[in-house]
Amino acid sequence: MASRTAVMEAVEKLNYRVTIGDVAAQSGLDLNTAQREVLALASETGGNIQVAESGEIAYKFAPNFRDILVSRSFWLQVKEWLRGVWKWVFYAIRISFGILLIVSILIVVLGIIAATIALNSQNRSDNDRNDRRSDNRGGGGGFIWLGGWGNPFGNPFIMFDPNYYEPQQLRRRDPDEMGFLESVFSFLFGDGNPNADLEERRWREIATMIRSHNGVVVAEQIAPYLDNITYKENDEYFVIPVLAKFNGFPEVSDAGTLAYKFPELQKVASERKAKTSSSYLQEKIWKFSQAPQGKITLAIGLGVFYLVASLYLGSLIGDPRLAKSLVGFLGFIKAAYGFLLGYAVLFLSTPLVRYFVLQYLNKGIEDRNQKRTAHAEQLQKPSATLSEKLDFARTFATKQEVIDQNNLAYTTEQDLADQEYAKMLKENKDMK
Repeated sequence: MASRTAVMEAVEKLNYRVTIGDVAAQSGLDLNTAQREVLALASETGGNIQVAESGEIAYKFAPNFRDILVSRSFWLQVKEWLRGVWKWVFYAIRISFGILLIVSILIVVLGIIAATIALNSQNRSDNDRNDRRSDNRGGGGGFIWLGGWGNPFGNPFIMFDPNYYEPQQLRRRDPDEMGFLESVFSFLFGDGNPNADLEERRWREIATMIRSHNGVVVAEQIAPYLDNITYKENDEYFVIPVLAKFNGFPEVSDAGTLAYKFPELQKVASERKAKTSSSYLQEKIWKFSQAPQGKITLAIGLGVFYLVASLYLGSLIGDPRLAKSLVGFLGFIKAAYGFLLGYAVLFLSTPLVRYFVLQYLNKGIEDRNQKRTAHAEQLQKPSATLSEKLDFARTFATKQEVIDQNNLAYTTEQDLADQEYAKMLKENKDMK
């Protein structure tokens, strides 16, 4: 933090426009530390890269960069906190959903049976008892309809796993093995964010792309992996987070064009062939549900049955002949009816609302993918200016530096004396 404070004070004293040399001289830091801290500060506060008339790289900061840094740090902490809290809040929602779904349907079905029995008992003195018994047997048809599904529930507890929406769990999940309750949950709430690992993929693909170009790239080669890119003359601000992430630094040509070197990415433990999976970062489209179509149909059928049964229950308990019977269990049904009906409506309206929300989210994803595609296509047919930048970048290309196991100067795996002795034997052998 001491080096960060020194850099911030240097930036303020130098009127918010500095070079690495300026900051090192003002703060007393070594050049490597000054460069690392300036890039990190520019990345976190939205600073800009400029090419000075002398050909030196300059970094420009907003006068209120301290406020920006505090604000972003605060909101990053809040976002991280909310992410952890939401995981457990949604876990509680899943548990309550499963319990309420089963209990509510049972209450509605039992309420229909109880109300039907009460009505039959009320009319028994005025009508033929056998006919009423026949009607009473007919009133239990709801159980027969439910039983017609057999036992398609699968593992009813998997959706209560707190890590249900983690990317690794999503990748392992086989839609064909979803139980019925899990399919109902998928129908209601979906299967999690398909781009939960987007930032991890973004940085992995950028690093691979840089390595595939021998550690040196231009801004246009990085753009297909970033979002909301707007080009400004002599201002390739969007590259700064990448420089800070991978310890890179810019090089400037006589014409004022920039190339970016990442020597640390070229140091490998063994020779590796770097090849990107795509020429741009592609976000995945949200799917409404991964559940099989047949089980989604059953889930819709369950929702329709629940809603129709709730409305039928409402007509039964609203019958004037039951006015004196609305005590005990039926009294509870009367009091809870608003909740039961509301839950039935929510059961069908939630996936409907989610469907339209996903259409909106997917439209944004398609737009971002299209913009990244356009940046990638720009590299396929580069303009004269871009061709010059690419040629300039190639002049700084470096081969991978392989840290060979057979040419180590020191390792903690062996005693130092043993290593020195082995080194001496090797030198003697080489001399012969």
